Amino acid sequence: MASEDWRSKLGALMGSLPQDTEPEAEETNDVSNDDPIETSRLDIIFEKKGRGGKTATIISGFTIDDETIAALASEMKQKLGTGGSARGGEILIQGDRRNDVLKFLTAKGIKARII
Repeated sequence: MASEDWRSKLGALMGSLPQDTEPEAEETNDVSNDDPIETSRLDIIFEKKGRGGKTATIISGFTIDDETIAALASEMKQKLGTGGSARGGEILIQGDRRNDVLKFLTAKGIKARII
C-alpha cells in the first residue's frame, strides 16, 4: 500500500507541472567537439632557446580569431594540467608536451603535425 501512496502523490505532482517546456541546455564557453575549429593544419613546435633553459611547446598556424584561440588554450591547459598562454595567434604550453597536445587536438578534430 505504501508504494501506491507515493505513486499517487507523484502523479498529482506531475499533473501540476507545465507539460510543453523542456529544460534548456546550458551554453558553455568551451570549445566543443560538435563545432570543429576551421583551421589549416597546425604546427606543434618544441622550443627551448630564449627561455632561460625552460622548454615550451608552441602551437601555431591558426586562422581563427584570438578569442577562440584563447578559449581553446584555456581548455587545453586544464586538460593537460599545465600552464601556458595564448598570444599573437599562437598557443604556448609550458614544457615538452608535443604528444599530449597532438592527442588533444586530434580528439577535437583539428589537423596538426609535430615539427
